[in-house]
Amino acid sequence: MENQTLNLKPIEHSERITALDIMRGIVLCGILLMNINGFGLAEAYSDPTVSGGATGWNLYTWITTNMLFEGTMRALFSLLFGVGMYILLDRMGKRHAGIKGADIYFRRLMWLLLFGIIHGYLLLWSGEILYNYAIMGFLVYSFRNLTSRDLVIVAIILFSIGGIWNYFEYKGNVKMVEQAEMATAYKAEGKELTKDMKDAEKTWQEILERRSPESIATTNEGMTKSYLSALAIVAPSTMHWKSYGLYRYDVWDILSMMLLGIALFKWNILSGEKPVKFYAIMVVLGYLVGLTVNYFETIHIINNNFSYVSFQESNITYDLGRVPVAIGHIGLIMLFSKLKILGWLKNAISSVGKMALTNYLMHSVICMIVFTGAGFGMFGKLERYELIFVVVGIWIFQLILSPIWLKYFHFGPAEWLWRRLSYLQSPPFRKLKNMDVNNVIKY
Repeated sequence: MENQTLNLKPIEHSERITALDIMRGIVLCGILLMNINGFGLAEAYSDPTVSGGATGWNLYTWITTNMLFEGTMRALFSLLFGVGMYILLDRMGKRHAGIKGADIYFRRLMWLLLFGIIHGYLLLWSGEILYNYAIMGFLVYSFRNLTSRDLVIVAIILFSIGGIWNYFEYKGNVKMVEQAEMATAYKAEGKELTKDMKDAEKTWQEILERRSPESIATTNEGMTKSYLSALAIVAPSTMHWKSYGLYRYDVWDILSMMLLGIALFKWNILSGEKPVKFYAIMVVLGYLVGLTVNYFETIHIINNNFSYVSFQESNITYDLGRVPVAIGHIGLIMLFSKLKILGWLKNAISSVGKMALTNYLMHSVICMIVFTGAGFGMFGKLERYELIFVVVGIWIFQLILSPIWLKYFHFGPAEWLWRRLSYLQSPPFRKLKNMDVNNVIKY
């Protein structure tokens, strides 16, 4: 028993699940479609009217991403992280690792947390998610032995709490806007404002100021002036989302999807083992429900001229749209992974997935160089639809680079470092000529 625990090591090539690697690669590419708006535009991740354009191709781009990718790529990214951590724990359990396995698991998360801090601050990406995944990963440990049914129940409870919170936040914002409008009317009539009106007016003015053309211009200038000026703008936002965001969104958004992912993995859905008919049904039902909800949310926002309150109201049904669409995406990806054709494309995508951490960090490095004062300073200079060309360029680069890299190396550089720090062993990095892969990995 002792020898088993002393020989714990990272997952071998033969133990990898190809369908998961393909899914991870597709999701990594997809999440950049949403993140690029934060990398290249100010205050325009959700609302295209703030910056980047909201007409013509810009509007079509927003509609497409809002319908198909908003929330769903993050959901699948979270789902895959949960599955990855469960696979690690399951392997440790089968090898009777005991407390040594727990040491590796929590040490892995501790280093991921540090990577997230470095990523968010030094690489200038306030939307980074590694830190959040590390915190939620600490919670996942307690759910690892639940049945799939119980995991789904807990996930539904978490989704429901998030939805209820969104509802009350919407009602609060409706009241705030009404009070702010009343304050304007009272001022025009020379009446004294109540305390609620003064508080609402202050809050509403802060929101309007943050989204004003003057504020956007200031942000654009600061992001493109120099690395340090960009850091001064990004750091407060990063601090906000790494504190307030954890309990406001992450437990109901990220942890719920991690648990749902573990349930689907235990049901052998994510390994591509189910028949084609099963995945086809996932696609049809997932898209039928999810895209219907997303359509009405999108139309509601457009019909209300992208008002602040309309976005808040659409958040009430947020999970009712994004989770079914994510399920549909899973079915489609599994069908793609089962195809007997396009092997070269599946190999390239799975290579991107095998180097997910490296490629995710690479997104930020490339975008920092392209958009901020640390490089070409293109922040705020491209329209929303033009950002898609940057995304496609990064996709092509990583689809070409990743399989070439893995031809000569066992891991991506970030993956190797993470394993080295987690296992306190030095896994082989470069592939040796005339040596069997499995013999190299079994160090």
